[in-house]
Amino acid sequence: MATTTATIRVLLCDDHALVRSGLRRLIESESRFEVVGEAADAEEAVASVGHKHPDVLLLDVVMPGRSGIEAIPDLIAASPETRILVLSMQDDPSYVRQAFSVGANGYLLKEAADAELVQAIQDVAAGHRYVHPALGARLAAAEASGHDRAAADPLSEREHEVLRLLALGHTNQEIANQLFISVRTAETHRARIMQKLRLSTRAELVRYALATGVLELDRPLANSHLNNQSVTGGRL
Repeated sequence: MATTTATIRVLLCDDHALVRSGLRRLIESESRFEVVGEAADAEEAVASVGHKHPDVLLLDVVMPGRSGIEAIPDLIAASPETRILVLSMQDDPSYVRQAFSVGANGYLLKEAADAELVQAIQDVAAGHRYVHPALGARLAAAEASGHDRAAADPLSEREHEVLRLLALGHTNQEIANQLFISVRTAETHRARIMQKLRLSTRAELVRYALATGVLELDRPLANSHLNNQSVTGGRL
């Protein structure tokens, strides 16, 4: 781990030579930074990190072969002490979540100003996490939206399956056969669905399914004798 006064040793990984050259010039213009190596793809990065053990790895996402994010677990295994700062053009919050979930320490967009890159390297080397400010705001908004959707839709994935079959008119026995569960389990799912949605009749359940688009996901029923039966009576 680099200290606040020691030289920060940086390794660059990007499949574009011009990008690496520009990053090298910028980083080496800072007296506290030293570029100790370059890599053009994920496999080369793993080998270089394992050999040089830099303080910080600047890692691109989209490269030939494995993506940078896919390589992060192997990079950590090769040099656990190396901090990983993803430097990418990918500005979707899902990339940020994925990168952090597998061990990245920072995520910065290539459009960032030079001073921001310097600050990000310093923060990551010091043991902190860093996220590009605009991405941080979008990530927070996406997470808040996800929480709102979870609050608005309290049903689990299995309960959604049961809800769909109930709305199509299937009995508890048919649902049990289709989902390979017991009739009692199907009855329990039905009771919980009605309780969670505060519904009391099948008609209310069908209206809820229509309003939320559950029936739009309809597809042929598999692995069941129901495949060979007409379900016209259960459709709306």
